[in-house]
Amino acid sequence: MRIGVIGTGTIATAVVRGVAKTHEQIIVGRRSKQNSQSLANQFSNVLVEDNQSVLDRSDIVLIGLLSEDSKAVLSELRFRPDQKVVSMMAGVGLDTVAQMIKPAFAASVMIPFPGIETGGSPVIALGDIELVQDIVTVRNTVYGVNCESELSAFLCAQAALSPIASILSDAAYWLGERVSDETAAEAFLRHLVSSSLTNTGTQALIDALNTPGGYNQRLRITMEKSGMREALLRGLTELNSQS
Repeated sequence: MRIGVIGTGTIATAVVRGVAKTHEQIIVGRRSKQNSQSLANQFSNVLVEDNQSVLDRSDIVLIGLLSEDSKAVLSELRFRPDQKVVSMMAGVGLDTVAQMIKPAFAASVMIPFPGIETGGSPVIALGDIELVQDIVTVRNTVYGVNCESELSAFLCAQAALSPIASILSDAAYWLGERVSDETAAEAFLRHLVSSSLTNTGTQALIDALNTPGGYNQRLRITMEKSGMREALLRGLTELNSQS
């Protein structure tokens, strides 16, 4: 599998770092010169070429461009009929990708996350799920969806990560103001949350922490009374209606 990557922004760079050790050769475009050169310096099997050379030397092409740049960049390139293209552009449908990369085959939409760089990360995929799994390897878990509307719903739901991280950041700040070791505050909370959810479903965890009058129950009820749940569901619905 000769893999080429068009676009080396933050996420595409994380993907290459995450899979370079398990693929024989990856060719990246030099559009983001600093990122592409850093990858080539880090991995002996990562080569840097201009975008057309990336296509000429690849069987599988990952597209990691910003959606607003994709049409202009891709219109200047010549794809081959035997190539499979995997788009990493959130918000760009597979049919739209297919029009931009003719005569190549638009095989999949793949939505990775920064954690793919170290492994153990979720990856959302539409289309050829097996191809995406082959690319990201068994070090990551692919969650396949059946249609564009499901993909949109997954993309909206993953946005909950930011407010969750914000809540933890605020709690870490609050804790750091009250203990001697400020650095331990966030480390403790991150460890607590990640270890608690690794093998336990969210509802099971809520039930386990629902001791009447306990700290967890009292804080959760206070935040729910402030409208936290309604704000989250309203925000997700608004995102989904706009996508």
